[in-house]
This record gives sequence, structure tokens and C-alpha cells, in this order.
Amino acid sequence: MNLSNTKTGYYHLTMQLKDYSTLFFLVFFLNAFSQNKISGVIKTDSGETISLVSVYNKTTETKTVSNKNGEFEIERSATGNSELVFYKENYSLLEQTIPASETNTTVVLPRITNLSEVVISKQRDKVFAISKLKDIDETAIYAGKKTEVISINKLTANKATNNARQIFAQVVGLTINESSDGGLQLSIGGRGLNPNRTSNFNTRQNGYDISADVLGYPESYYATPTEALEEIQVVRGAASLQYGTQFGGLVNFKTKTPSSKPIEFVTRNTIGSYNLYTNFSSLSGTSRKFSYYAFYNFKKGDGFRPNSEFKSNNYFANLNYQFTPKTSLHFDYTYFDYLAQQAGGLTDKMFNDDPTQSNRSRNWFAVNWNLFALRFKHKFEDNADFSLQLFGLDASRKAIGFRSNRVSNPDIEGTVRDLIVGDFVNWGAEARYLKQYKINDNTSAFLIGAKYYQSRNTGIQGPGSSGSDANFNLANAEFPFYANQSDYTFPNLNFAFFGENIFKITPHFSITPGFRFEKIKTQAIGSYRKINLDLAGNVILDQTISEDNIKDRNVVLLGIGLSYKPQNRIEFYGNLSQNYRSVTFNDIRTVSPSQVIDPNITDEKGFSSDIGIRGQISDKVTFDASAYALYYDDKIGEYETKNPNGSAAIVRYRANIGTAITYGFETMFDWSVSKTFFEEKENFVWNVFSNVALTDSEYLKSDAPNIQGNKVEFVPLYNIKSGMGIGYKNFMTSLQFTYVSSQFTEANNSKTDANDNTYGIFGQVPSYYVADISTSYKWKKLKLEAGITNFTNNSYFTRRATGYPGPGIIPSDQRTFYTTLEFIF
Repeated sequence: MNLSNTKTGYYHLTMQLKDYSTLFFLVFFLNAFSQNKISGVIKTDSGETISLVSVYNKTTETKTVSNKNGEFEIERSATGNSELVFYKENYSLLEQTIPASETNTTVVLPRITNLSEVVISKQRDKVFAISKLKDIDETAIYAGKKTEVISINKLTANKATNNARQIFAQVVGLTINESSDGGLQLSIGGRGLNPNRTSNFNTRQNGYDISADVLGYPESYYATPTEALEEIQVVRGAASLQYGTQFGGLVNFKTKTPSSKPIEFVTRNTIGSYNLYTNFSSLSGTSRKFSYYAFYNFKKGDGFRPNSEFKSNNYFANLNYQFTPKTSLHFDYTYFDYLAQQAGGLTDKMFNDDPTQSNRSRNWFAVNWNLFALRFKHKFEDNADFSLQLFGLDASRKAIGFRSNRVSNPDIEGTVRDLIVGDFVNWGAEARYLKQYKINDNTSAFLIGAKYYQSRNTGIQGPGSSGSDANFNLANAEFPFYANQSDYTFPNLNFAFFGENIFKITPHFSITPGFRFEKIKTQAIGSYRKINLDLAGNVILDQTISEDNIKDRNVVLLGIGLSYKPQNRIEFYGNLSQNYRSVTFNDIRTVSPSQVIDPNITDEKGFSSDIGIRGQISDKVTFDASAYALYYDDKIGEYETKNPNGSAAIVRYRANIGTAITYGFETMFDWSVSKTFFEEKENFVWNVFSNVALTDSEYLKSDAPNIQGNKVEFVPLYNIKSGMGIGYKNFMTSLQFTYVSSQFTEANNSKTDANDNTYGIFGQVPSYYVADISTSYKWKKLKLEAGITNFTNNSYFTRRATGYPGPGIIPSDQRTFYTTLEFIF
């Protein structure tokens, strides 16, 4: 026996076994991997392949798009059959169940033309129901959070004037400051948060910041036109971990995506009451790897009160280039410019006598906004996404007017006006990386991100000209006594590092812990004048104070979210998250005759929590019911007191009042009556919705006098919105009713004095109700919309302003009409 030959044979046999085992393992791995995927091809009924078809797996909550050959691949359910939905405009929507044993399929989508508005609406409803904010969406995590998505295409509403009451009708618990300015600004709050210019939310457009200064002045003077939007995303509760420290959470305006045609032109012209005219025109298209969406929006009107005219211009361009199926680059530019005359506020007696009056003819407000954003997206592999955003703002806001805290005082031409000018220059970068991975066949995900942000803003306040025009130049020479009220530079710096992880414990249950580290440095460099007057108007103190105030702090926020889905489309969720709001120097150093700010004011801290259930029942009912609590420490608020600086006037004093809690129950219910009783009628739709928030609040402790035990301001006990939408073929209509109970406007809970004819800044916002109706009819390429807002012609108000556009009561619109004609080419 030749030992060497035996060894050689054994060696060859061993190597062959290894090769076979490697090949066997590779085949097994590929087979196992392929069994976790469903692949297929999508064709027309004539056999042609269809590209860019949206494919949704309702079971796994994943989505994909078919390639140029009509091919797709999507994750299958690990526990059984998969429910897939295939959708593309001008094709029949298809829902198909793929058995667990099937890995490859062929899908046929018939092309359909001349669909009625009702049929299109029904298709959009199905797509919207499954494409709402999911647990994971690109480089964002939403598991366990209270999320709400407004699909603009589903709305029959006054979109031309951004009517927030109609647009946000199905977002629970929001309070809205309404004003007659054509929807140029958006002011929403809720859960005890001041609605003024949405300053308690992190406000974004396509994922990037659009407010004046996220740290020093988080007010939004620009709101994306509703006619340009695809959807509005509202994320509350634990949203602080990914998007910022705000108690309110996130509001993200997502603009429309480019048309799949080479070119599509849309123009909408609206006329309405009080000489309202708006034009919205958009151009979009796709050519190979390049796509674009651009719009121009013009608005002008007179308002329902004298001295309230406005005019605005808004340009937007979105350019996209798809380098590969996994890599893309996106550029946005936004320009917004408007000038508005402000009718000023009213006293309670003036409002009760005639809410349409105005005794301010020299108040003006101007905004110039330039936003830039560059977004890079890359998918490293099937389960890893990266995004990088660079964004910047170059903007200004200017205000001039007669702002006496005695609202009944006449506005006399030839006297000094108050001028405030703010310039905002900031830029930032935000990077995110999300990796999906498997634990026991359950998809978990890890998100890590960082944000850098810096700004250098300036603010001046001084005498304005004695005329009545919109002159925003300082009049120091004309009124030397009022010169140099304040002149400041605000350099701010922020670095944030955040992370979250979805741990999918079972196919039905997940835990999502997260953190956010914030380094915040805010600075105020400048000077202000301190002038005190006695009751006769004589100067008893005139002092210029210089300062270089720096606040540098590090903040760590923690949070956790829980999600349990016992069955498809039903979810129990809960979350708890710490929150933080840095005090704004720009607010501190703005002098107002109606308001004084505590020089020792500091940051707010606290937490927010939600627990609830949401989902769908048999495609007929959509619901979301939850309980929540917001806890504030060092809550910033206002109360009525004698001016502490020695002046004799009564003012609203803004300070850290104490510890407060806001809590309540919120529920949204949408019922498809047509699917319940008229399923066989394809061209008929009838939906009814109810949106109810029951909210209570209390100041738990306070060092300020007579505050402890009081209600928190801006918290109505009842906030109810309900309505219905009915459609037949190409005709759609909606009816909406809103009721908001009374709310206090400052922490000492001052009652309303109906005979007050001096101030108008003290007291409650009384309860009110308002009703709106909107209709639309489509014929081929034309669409006609019309409606009546506040058709019961109620007189009411939602705000007592201490500064612009007041001071005093700001009346809301009375009955108004509008008509819109849309062309699509």
C-alpha cells in the first residue's frame, strides 16, 4: 500500500468535500435569502412592462418601486402570506395576497383613463392608509411615536389662503391663531404651547429648518403654500430625540414630487372676498435621471378690516438628479417676500361694538426670506441608508407702527412710530445613518445622526418715521429722544448628536430607546435703553445698559417608545421623552410697552408622554385615541402686574413662572359611510370624521403671586372639530364644524372685562364656534373649487397680542367667499 498515494487521495477527497460543502452552504444561503424576498415583474394588460410602480407590503410595512424593466423585489412576511399593493397614476390599483410558498410573481395593471374624482380619491385613500409614517422611513424612525400625516390631495378646502382650521382639521389638540393675512404665516400650538408663529414646534420643509433661528428666535415667518404640498407630517411626543428639543415636536411640510411626464404645467387662480386674488403656477417633470418641481405663488388682498392690505411673492425650485438607483442629489431654493399693513388690536369694548374697526393706519410688517438646501441620499445596501443635508437662511423681518399699550389711544400722523428690524443669517448640516438588521428574523433598526448649526443674527429697535407709509428706516434725527432703544448681535452655536434603536422583540412588539446630546451656546452682544415714565408721562429714568451675555450649556435628553401590533393595522403605542426649550435673547431684548420680560429668565425643562391605540378596522374606520401629559419645570409664561421697572403702567410680565402640567385625552375618528353601506357604488364616497381633545392643566407650584393652582394659558378644555365629505363622480364637497372652549391668555387667569376700553391684552379668549363649506368639480383638465369660510358669520377672536400685530384683540375673519379655477396641461 502506497501511503503517499493514500494521503494524496485523502487530501483530494477532503478538498472536494470542502468545495461541495461551501457550494451547498452558498446555495442554501442564497435560497434562504431569496425566501425572505418576493420578486416579480409588473406589466400592462397588453404585456408591456411598467416602471415606477409603487409597491407596498402592508404586512411588513415596507415599500419599493419597480425599475425600468418593471421588475421589483420586496421583503416578505416572516410569518405567513404577504399583502401587496401596486399603485401608479392612470392605472388600476391592485391589492394581491402572495402565499408564503411563492417567491416570484407576475402582476398585471390595466391602464385606465378618465377616472372620476371619486375613484381617484378612493385609490389615494388606500395608498395613503398604508403610506403614512411607518416605523422606519429612509433615515428616520417613528416607532412608538404619535404621528399624524395630512394628505393634501384628500382635502376639499380653501388651499389658496392656507386655511389652517380646515387643513389641520384631523390633527388632534391643535390651537390656531387666526388672522386676516391670506395665510402668509402659520401659527399653531397645542397642549399648552403658545401658537404664535408655530414657535414651539421644530418647523421644517422637506426635512430642513425654515424658522428664523432654531435657538435664538424659533418663529416661522414663512409657511409653504398648501397648493404646493403633497403632505404635512406632524410628529409629537418623542420627536425631540431626532429633530430637536422642542416640547411641541415636528411639523414638516413636504412639497409635491416631480411629475413622471417630461413636463406638466398647473395653474390655479383664486378670487375671494375683500379683493382677494391669488395665483399659483407650477412646472414639473422627469427626463431620465433628472427631475424638477418649481412654483410661483402670488397673493394680494385687503382683509376684512380697514388698514389690513397685503401682497406677497413666493418662488420655489426643487432639482433632483438620480445618479444610480441608490444615490441621488436634491437641491431646493425658496424665496418669499411680503408686505402687509396691520390693522392693530382692539379693546374688549371696541371688539364688542364693531370687530371690523381699526384705529391703526400706520402699522406695517415686511418679510424677506431666502432658504437654501442641498440633500444627498445614498443606500449602501438593501438595509442601510445615509443622508446628508446642508441648509441655510438669509432673511429679514421689519415692523413699524404705533404700539401704545393703551389700545384706545388714537394713532396720530406726525408722531413717532416704533421700528424693529431683525436680520437672520444661519446655516447648518445634518447627517443621518440608519442600518436595518435581523434579530430572530425580526427587522430591527439603528439610527445615528449629528447636526451642526450656527447663526449670527442682528436686531435693532428705535424710532420710526412720523409718516404713515411703510418706511423701515430709523428716524434718529427726527426723534433723537427715542434713538437707540436696542442694538444687538446674536451669535448662536449648536451641535447635536442623537441616536435611536428599534429592538423588534417579536413580530408584534418593539422597544425604541433613544438619546440626544445638545451643546447650546447663545450670546447677546449690544445695548438697550431703560426709560421709566410716571403717570403723567414724565421721564424718571433714562439709562443705556451695555452687555455681553453668554449662555453655554450641555443638555442630554433621553426617551423611549413602545409599540405593540397584535394584528395588521392595529397598534398600541406609548412613549416618554425629555424636552428642553432654550430661552431666546431676541425676545428678552425687544422693548414692548405692553410686555416686560424678567432679565433672569432661563430655559424650560420637562418631559412629554403619550399612550394610545390607533389603526384601521376593515378599511371602513380609521382611529387614533390617546392620553398624554406634558410636564414643564421653569415654565415660561405671562401674568398681569404693575411694571416692576418703576413705570406706572400695568403690563404682561414674562418670566419662569413655575412648575406646570398639561394633560388630556385626544381622539380622532374617521368613518367611511360609503364603504359601510354603499360598497357597490364605485362613484360615490361619504366620510364622517370627529376630532376631539379634552385637556386640563394646572400650575403645580410658583413663586409668583396668585399663580399656584391656576390653569395654564392657551389650554381650552374642549377642542372639537367634526365634519364630513361627500363626493359623486367628479363633484366633491366638505363641511366642517369647529368648537373651542374659552382659554386663559396669562398665568394669573384674568377674567374678561367686557367694558375694558383701554388695553385689550388682559382676559380670556372666549369660546367660539365656526363652520366652513368647500366644494370642487373636475371636468377633463379643468377643476373649479369654491367655498364659504365662517358661513354663520360669527364674530370671534383667537389671540390677545402684546406686540405685533397688536397690542390688543386680533379679530378673526368674518364670512368670506372664494373661487378657484385650476388648469392642468
